[in-house]
Order: sequence, then structure tokens, then C-alpha cells
Amino acid sequence: MGTVTKWPTWFLLWVLWAAAGVAQAAPVQPFLLLDAAKMSAFKAAYKRGDQQETQQVKALLGQADQALAHELYTITTKTKLPPSGDKHDFMSQAPYFWPDPTKPDGKPYIQKDGLVNPEAKAMKDDANLAGVCKDVKTLALAYYFSGDAKYATKATQQLRNFFLDPVTRMNPNLNFGQGIPGTTDGRSYGIIQTRHLVEIPEALALLGSNTKVDAKLVSGLKTWYSQYTEWLTTSKLGKAESGNKNNHGTFYDLQVVDFALFTGNKALARRTIETQTLPRITVQFAPDGSQPLELDRTRPWNYTSMNLQGWVQLAVLARHVGVDLWNYSTPDGRGLRQAVAWFQPYLLREKQLERADVTPTSNETALMLYQRAAQEYSSLNAAQVLALYPDFRAAPWAI
Repeated sequence: MGTVTKWPTWFLLWVLWAAAGVAQAAPVQPFLLLDAAKMSAFKAAYKRGDQQETQQVKALLGQADQALAHELYTITTKTKLPPSGDKHDFMSQAPYFWPDPTKPDGKPYIQKDGLVNPEAKAMKDDANLAGVCKDVKTLALAYYFSGDAKYATKATQQLRNFFLDPVTRMNPNLNFGQGIPGTTDGRSYGIIQTRHLVEIPEALALLGSNTKVDAKLVSGLKTWYSQYTEWLTTSKLGKAESGNKNNHGTFYDLQVVDFALFTGNKALARRTIETQTLPRITVQFAPDGSQPLELDRTRPWNYTSMNLQGWVQLAVLARHVGVDLWNYSTPDGRGLRQAVAWFQPYLLREKQLERADVTPTSNETALMLYQRAAQEYSSLNAAQVLALYPDFRAAPWAI
């Protein structure tokens, strides 16, 4: 008879603990917007000590160290409750609406397009939501490049606190986004304030197999995103936003497609692109690539750049479901290719918009998108454009 090995109790307990840990480990999440190959190549260049990559990662780590020191974000600390009485419900005020000076109480508020009312900025749910998305992605990037677990730990703490903890979580709805005093508690236009949520799936992909990213965290986040997607696609406000013609419609589609891909609903992602996004091309773009709906605003450069960002992100996501939005064109030539090319003479300083933005703006977003689109369109003269902006450096995680 063979000898029966008697393992010590501590060893058996360790095996059980390790097995439990493996069983609960979350599978590595895929990138949706970022390019895994480009990220890996950039990381390799950084590890080699290449100058440009080293400078960019050094700056990134500085931002991540600031994020480490930031308190946990939440929307439950607001002093004014939404109409529901539930502090977990997101609440914001329409930024371009101001008190009517002809009314004793200023209500109903009146619109001043492009000019932000300080009252809206004083309501912090929007800033906290944008902040948690920005910080979590920054921390995840810092972990991706440095391997330092402190960044992953803080990122997952922020995620659990903002989305999962029953005491501090945000409810997955936007019933009270961009309300107007004296008119409405919430509008469909508030939905654009959750566009930053597309950063969270990328952050999880960057965190990879870190032990802090366990199955409970990932499944909890996917449940939250599924619930919010359900609200987006079935609620009165969500349906209204899907019908908005300008950048609001673009970013509605972006969110639905991104969240659907994140939660495994490829059918919804493809259906949204085919039935909503493609028809928007005729509505939003002129044959010359201009964006009449955005050019008619008081901040035309800001809004044309911003809207193009949504389209570029949609083009990246569309490839996950076999749709080539980059090269799609209507019979009269409207499409993303022309929309990007429209920016070229302005970036080359050959043309100026007929009307300047009412508030300061920059070329950074347009340059970033032009550089990204140049990877798809050889006809774009990216070298000539970027030569005029020697200080501009777009990292592969910027899109």
C-alpha cells in the first residue's frame, strides 16, 4: 500500500482560500474604445525609456497621484434633494438657463445659449459623475503602465463607492437631469451628462487581472450598466433623447452602443447603429462635411468638435459588431470621412469660422480626432496639420 500524505491544516486552508480566490476572479475585460495593440506598443516604448512616451506617462502618473489623494466621489452628499426625495437620484440644472429679470422670483428661467449659469455649477452631481469616471480611468492607466497596486486599489474603491455601495451608490436613472426652475424637474438633454460613463469599461480593461477587480465588482457594474441602459431605451426621457437631432442624439447612441457592448448585448449595439446612428448622418452632416446644427450654436467650434468626438467613438465601437461607420457614405456623399476633412482648412489656419465661440475654446479635441481619423483616411494631411501644433501630443488612450 502507498503512503498517505497528511498535509498540515494550514496548508489545506491555504489551498481552499486560493481556490476560492480563483473561483471569484473576474475574466479580463476587453477594450471597447482603446486599441489594445497600440496601448501595448506604447507601454513597450515607455519601458524602453523612449523620451516622448516617458514624458507622457510621467505626466499621467502625476495626475494619478492627485487622484489617489481625492476623496471618494458620491452624489449622496448633496444638501438639496431631487423631487423624488431620494439622494441617490442624480440631479442637475440646465446650464444655459438663467432667472428671468422681469419676474419677481425669476421663474420660469430663460435660455442664454452657451452661457453657463453659476447656479448649475453649484450643483455637484454632474461634476462628481464626470470626476469619478476621469479619476478611475487615470488610476487604471497608471496601474497599466506602472504595475503599482495602489492605483488599482483606489480605482476599485471609487467604483464600489459610486456604483455599488447601498449607502453611496447612484441610482441608474437620469430622471432629474438638467431641470429648469419653474418649468420642469428633468429633461432628456440631461442624458448627455452621463457620456463620461464610457470611460469605465476601458478602465476595467486597463486594470486587467488585478486581484481588486473581482467577479463581484464586474458583475455589479454590468448589472448597473444594464439597468441604466434599460432606462435609456424605455423611459420617456430616454426615448426623447434618442430623437434629438444634434449632438445629444449622437451621444445618446454612443452610450447605448457602448453600454450594450460592455454588458454583452451585441444585438442592441448593432441595431442602434443601423437604425439610429446611420440615419443621423443625413440629418447632421451637409455634403461638404459641415455640421449645420452645431454651427448654428453660439459655440460652433466647441460643438462641432465635441459632436465629431462622439462620431469617432461610434465608428470605433461599430467595428465590434461588423459595421464600417468610418467608410459609410450616403448616396450624396455625406459621411464621417467628409466630416473629418471639413476641419482640415480650419486647423491649417486657411479658414476661420464666420462666428467665433462666445467663450474661449481650443483646438485640442479637433486635433486629437483628426490624428485618430488619419489612421483610417490616407487622404488626410495629418503631418501638415500637426506640424503647426508642435506642442500637441495625443496619447493612445485619448479618444
